[in-house]
Amino acid sequence: MTPIFILITSFALSSAITVITIPLAKKLKLVTDKKTRHHPAHTHRGIVPRAGGLPIYFSILLTTIIFIPLNKIIIGILLSSFFLTIVGLLDDYSDSSPYIRFIANLAISTLVISFGLGIPFISNPFGGVIRLDTLRWSFNFLGQHSVLILADLLAIIWLTWTTNIINWSKGVDGQLPGFVTITAFFLGLLSQRFTAHDISAQVVMFLSFAVAGSYLGFLPFNFYPQKIMPGYGGGALAGFLLGILAILSFGKIGTAFLILSVPIIDAGYTIMRRLKNRQSIFKADWGHLHHRLMDIGWGKRRIAVFYWIISLILGVASLFFEGMEKLLAFIAIGIILLVFIVIMQTIKKDKKVSVTA
Repeated sequence: MTPIFILITSFALSSAITVITIPLAKKLKLVTDKKTRHHPAHTHRGIVPRAGGLPIYFSILLTTIIFIPLNKIIIGILLSSFFLTIVGLLDDYSDSSPYIRFIANLAISTLVISFGLGIPFISNPFGGVIRLDTLRWSFNFLGQHSVLILADLLAIIWLTWTTNIINWSKGVDGQLPGFVTITAFFLGLLSQRFTAHDISAQVVMFLSFAVAGSYLGFLPFNFYPQKIMPGYGGGALAGFLLGILAILSFGKIGTAFLILSVPIIDAGYTIMRRLKNRQSIFKADWGHLHHRLMDIGWGKRRIAVFYWIISLILGVASLFFEGMEKLLAFIAIGIILLVFIVIMQTIKKDKKVSVTA
């Protein structure tokens, strides 16, 4: 079985299930209507079905069951992803509290970690590795159990972080499924170098390509003009699975940071901006990078393709960059993006002044 065949299969399944999901979402009122559901970050018009997490999850589920040997970790991933999809569908029906979603993210991340998915060590950009599995807590409850305190805690924080910040970068038609496809594809390629868990490099690649194909199959229906939105389920699931794929391949957390530089830096800037304005970091607003690009006149297609191209360039770079090079590249992108945001803010202010005058 080849990874490309798995990608094609998940693509076909995702496309077919999405076709079914669109009328189903309308019938079950899993839709976004700006007249009845106000949201400051929405960029769409009219009534658009949500529930994108449903076809994406079932595509990954079916592809995994058919092609990937099931073990404890894979079962944990599928089970936790199912619960995250349910949380997404509930939010798609009626916008839930961001605090409740955050608590659910923590619980679901903890659940998948309990199946043996942790971060025992991370690569040191200055060379070697940093061990996180030395601090251990053992207890007896229906058998002997052991918790790697630092390794498991870092993994929970990492997954909760990626679940949320990737979800924030789905405001424009086609934006999210495109860069998620690219990121999962490159994580699959890079997984062949080394794996850190009781799971083979081939299985990690198969899972990566299943994720890539599922989001790729959803893309044509989400590209402008979108026929269906990812919803919270599709966005959160993307961040959750990319975070898991980065964990499964040792040293790929740095790679994930590099390929996802734009959404990660955008999220960091957004959090700092909200804290500066003394508002909740969970409170949605019109201030993400894709919003600012729209403010200066960029169209939705251009913004989506911009995210894809940057992800592709950084994905190719990740094939050649080592630890310190990845860190320096991430810092450079952060500086460039920060300058870009400041310039866009200046342009926006000048436009407001000219209109007022």
